[in-house]
Amino acid sequence: MNSKKVYPRTGDKETVYLKSTITKPNIIVGDYTMYNDFVNDPTQFEKNNIIYHYPVNNDKLIIGKYCSIACGAKFMFTAGNHNMTSLSTYPFPIFYEDWGLNSSNIIDAWNNNGDILIGNDVWIGYEAVIMQGIHIGDGAIIGTRSVVTKDVPPYTIVGGTPAKQIRKRFSEEVIAKLIKLQWWNWDDDIVQKNLTNIMKGNVNLLGGL
Repeated sequence: MNSKKVYPRTGDKETVYLKSTITKPNIIVGDYTMYNDFVNDPTQFEKNNIIYHYPVNNDKLIIGKYCSIACGAKFMFTAGNHNMTSLSTYPFPIFYEDWGLNSSNIIDAWNNNGDILIGNDVWIGYEAVIMQGIHIGDGAIIGTRSVVTKDVPPYTIVGGTPAKQIRKRFSEEVIAKLIKLQWWNWDDDIVQKNLTNIMKGNVNLLGGL
């Protein structure tokens, strides 16, 4: 295993280990998280999929390990907002030169909802949109073309616009065991030894030793 390479599959230029393509300090991606794009260059994820992420806000995109992100998924950040407490939604602070405003107040043009946090082993479906400030728990699934406007609990499947809970992936007992085990933090060789049980859903047979 080598989570540092860009293309994990021989001959496949549509799929990348995302961490190896990231250059910006406010984007943090865990090992083995993959992104597939059959429309655009997947190595351009920062440019094409992370929207309105301006350094002036200091907000972060944090994605855990072993996530699967499908083609066209978007992460919409704070600067895509307009200030809802203003009497006008027009972003006057952006055009500070025209209106005699202080350039240091440019962030007053929008409401800052904070970081986007994606847990481990999350599957984000085709063209899904994750809005600013959203937290998605470990093991969650985001359905195709969903628009996620609320936090998603661990191991929960959501879908629709706005995204709503469809069901839990497993029983509460199994979810509790998986959250306690945190297999995604195991060393590569331990994960490999447990692959059969991970893939077959044998949670009671998983072991980190």
